[in-house]
Amino acid sequence: MLKDRLVYLNGEHVRWGEAHVPLMSHSVARGSAIFEVIGFHDTAAGPAVFRLDEHVSRFRKSASLLDMESPIALEDLSEVILCTVRLNGLREGLIKVIGYYPEIAFGILPPRKKFHLAVFVFAHEDVPPEGSPSQGGGVSACVSQWRRLDPRTVPIEAKAAANYLNGIMARQEARKRGFDYALMLDTRGFLAEGGTESVFLFCDGRLMTPSLGTILDGISRKSLLTVAADSGVETVAGDLSPDLLDKAAEIFFSSTPCKVTPVKRMNDRVLDEAPGPVATKLAERLEMITSGRDARYRGWLFPVG
Repeated sequence: MLKDRLVYLNGEHVRWGEAHVPLMSHSVARGSAIFEVIGFHDTAAGPAVFRLDEHVSRFRKSASLLDMESPIALEDLSEVILCTVRLNGLREGLIKVIGYYPEIAFGILPPRKKFHLAVFVFAHEDVPPEGSPSQGGGVSACVSQWRRLDPRTVPIEAKAAANYLNGIMARQEARKRGFDYALMLDTRGFLAEGGTESVFLFCDGRLMTPSLGTILDGISRKSLLTVAADSGVETVAGDLSPDLLDKAAEIFFSSTPCKVTPVKRMNDRVLDEAPGPVATKLAERLEMITSGRDARYRGWLFPVG
């Protein structure tokens, strides 16, 4: 139960109900919050956080891009996260780290540079799934009318709350059109990503994904590219035409909550297999890794202790 969870709140652990900010705080009213969503998994040696170092590094980058200063040394953030998971006694689930300004502020600029820090821990049952899987083992998706934010307008590599209005609008449009997920193009017309997901296509014997520059540097995306290459699958990151959606043998999304989400229907096209053999193989490999059964990737797991 969420009410029983302990939350790290700017230097101390408090009960869930005590973790709150005023509605007129700058981060609520202006969207000036940064965050990370991190998975932790059950292993034979106990719960372990997946690629914690990568998430902390990206959180640091988000803070730097938005000219925000941490209340603690970000080198200490890993231990804060591990301690919060440990205190909540869960074997697996999700972590959300938030950097935010709690002060009431009417102006457009944040009241100061130094932010407050919060760490929440969730069991999987605490977080209802966002996608409604279509029949046949996959989800449906459509190309949205909304384009991915242009990197010349805001730092799109920052996981900032305000940036996610872009994905919200795309996902809302998809739902209104009867689809589970949205896929956005960038402002040049190439494939970009979903509302909160990276996208992959298996086409002509190669695993393809959009290149960095107009998309978030996803950690699940990075992990899948590494695992695919290590498994002998040729990988390509580049400018991908939307026409590839009509010929790809497999299409799938990836994110922290679900490493591989196969697409059964893309626009009006129904794919023959969902999940296909490549998505199935990668999902199995990621499950082996996150459960601690693949020694080659043991460095990706950080024991809670």
